[in-house]
Amino acid sequence: MLTQAIVRKPGKNFSDGLTDANLGMPDFKIALKQHAQYIEALLQCGLKVTVLEADDKYPDGCFVEDTAIITEKVAILTNPGAASRKGEEQAIKEVLNSYKTLVSIRPPGTLDGGDVLRIEDHFYIGISQRTNQEGANQLSTILGIYGYTSSHIPVQNVLHLKTGITYIQNNTVVTIAEFKDHPAFADFHKIEITDESSHAANCLPINDKLLIAKGYPDLKNQLSNWHLEVLEMDMSEFGKMDGGLTCLSLLF
Repeated sequence: MLTQAIVRKPGKNFSDGLTDANLGMPDFKIALKQHAQYIEALLQCGLKVTVLEADDKYPDGCFVEDTAIITEKVAILTNPGAASRKGEEQAIKEVLNSYKTLVSIRPPGTLDGGDVLRIEDHFYIGISQRTNQEGANQLSTILGIYGYTSSHIPVQNVLHLKTGITYIQNNTVVTIAEFKDHPAFADFHKIEITDESSHAANCLPINDKLLIAKGYPDLKNQLSNWHLEVLEMDMSEFGKMDGGLTCLSLLF
């Protein structure tokens, strides 16, 4: 059961972050409101939330998921793949140091947490524009030391692995077409998301609840028979910056 969350507020220069979304400029005031609602949802899920203040050195800093991989046995600090994001992990290190044994991904390896999908004790590691083979190899080695297994998945059409596929529960993934027929996911039940609704693929299960992006009734309808309380979150301003539900928190 998850009990803790770490988040970081968006900074005033949030709109200066990296994005290929082509959805327009985010509204900072609306982003702050949506971030506050996100924190309320985490609290509703029973989590204690550590809220870090914004750091204007890092316009993408609110996307804390990319800075660490947290397991029961160890936390791995990443080496973000985008040059402008290197250093974001230091504030996360200060928080996690009180909870976990820490190790780090070392250059030339790069790794973004958004490329790491955990299902039970297996970790799917996306090889993407942000996570290189060396970073994935280092993570696999570290995970193996602590008794976890892993495999590598090429990511071609989206930013991160979890941009296009997330796990909800009961051997089920929500996925875009790119990963639907990948042999690594052959044994999973799949809820497929259309290209037009691809942003909906990034879901966030927390204990007995599931956070989904607001505005995707087809996905909500498909989830109606699941024994999960579905919470819809407006993610419009974060979507403009290539962000989704998993991106805004580190959970453990």
